[in-house]
Amino acid sequence: MSAVEGADPQSPASGAATFGSPDDLLGAVGRHLGTTGWATLEAPDVTRFVEATATPATGGAVPPLMVLSLTNRFLPELLQVPGASNGVNYGTGSVRFPAEVRAGDRLRASARLCEAVEVPGGVQTTVEITVEVDGSAQPACVVESLSRWMR
Repeated sequence: MSAVEGADPQSPASGAATFGSPDDLLGAVGRHLGTTGWATLEAPDVTRFVEATATPATGGAVPPLMVLSLTNRFLPELLQVPGASNGVNYGTGSVRFPAEVRAGDRLRASARLCEAVEVPGGVQTTVEITVEVDGSAQPACVVESLSRWMR
């Protein structure tokens, strides 16, 4: 994937919603976390993904699991918790793929904090991430991303 337009890949995500500690997430449920810049999904990236995962790319469409995996690329541009000792991808809730993605498409993501609950040692969040395709009326992917932010 090409670099996000207007972003410096060497610097932390300056546009990300930043919470000082995991506990700060508890009072932010419902908050829109922002939107990333556009990034182009390049054909060589799709080829590498298909080869590495043995996932078929049918009819020129990008495998949906590749689109889902891109949410982990976009999430740090949307949400930062510098006071957490670590952040862990805990999995997903519901996942939908309303629109097809093709190599060369420009993608971006937006997110909303849907839930934040206490768990032993930290806070678990559910963030709804919507991956948009430039020019498409429907999103490529909508996922409930689960993360644990440890104190």
